[in-house]
Amino acid sequence: MGSDMDVAGYFRELDRALFMEGNSRYAGVDAAFPIGHGQTISQPSLVLEMTIMLDIRPGCKVLEIGTGSGYQTALLARFAGSVYTVERIEPLMTAARERLSRLGFSNIHYRLGDGSQGWEENAPYDRIMVTAAAHRIPPRLVDQLAPGGRMVIPVGRGMQTLTTVCKDMGGNVRIEGGIPVLFVDLVGDY
Repeated sequence: MGSDMDVAGYFRELDRALFMEGNSRYAGVDAAFPIGHGQTISQPSLVLEMTIMLDIRPGCKVLEIGTGSGYQTALLARFAGSVYTVERIEPLMTAARERLSRLGFSNIHYRLGDGSQGWEENAPYDRIMVTAAAHRIPPRLVDQLAPGGRMVIPVGRGMQTLTTVCKDMGGNVRIEGGIPVLFVDLVGDY
């Protein structure tokens, strides 16, 4: 990827208001807001932090679980080779696809379905970003992480811990806890 400064620079350029229909006047507020269907757009500072934690490199194949409004997707797609994004709510997926297409992104692949299952047909992924809280780390997502890969995922019930899962070149997995966060629950069969 570029440096953290590159990510932060693009983050400042990306107009969050484009992803907040009905709440666009609050785009500059560092807080989560509803986007419909019981889902939220995360606070901007957390979106930036998670993107930096993911440590995207040029050419990375990224799996995103929870497209939502497409705000996080836009940041991922700016620095990744390709992004495979999974959303379970069709109206959110449709709106995000239209929005991201208007912004000129052509390296994003969309799937409607259960994000906890990942997107096995295109695995393995160099990076996985999960934007909903899992009660425990879904094994199928770990299986779809490439050797040398990294996943960022909120884990826990109620208040969660932003967790980094790293897989070394031998396939060994290391899990590191991070900051406390609060995300909507990851819904799925895991």
